[in-house]
Amino acid sequence: MATSKDGRSASSSGNEQKSQPAKRGFAAMDQNQQRQIASKGGQAAHQKGTAHEFDSEEARRAGQKGGEVVSRNRAHMADIGRKGGESRQSANRAAAAAKNGNRQGGKGE
Repeated sequence: MATSKDGRSASSSGNEQKSQPAKRGFAAMDQNQQRQIASKGGQAAHQKGTAHEFDSEEARRAGQKGGEVVSRNRAHMADIGRKGGESRQSANRAAAAAKNGNRQGGKGE
């Protein structure tokens, strides 16, 4: 077995998984702890007067702007439509199979 520069042994097969670095700091905390800290930041911003709150009209305009940008990518929109059709088709097939007692082919009774 060969040894790399950092002293770790490397397998010669080439399908070795790269290990992720250990999480530290904020990322190492559990989700509840992260939420508590983030909440304190939000509260401080509101007290300071620098927090921004979307009203419904502003949120609508932002969503519309994002939708316009995404819809310019024709290939992306075609993929979305194709996935929707596939999803609907498979859902219809599953419903029909359940209705017909999971029989393959043939007409329902």
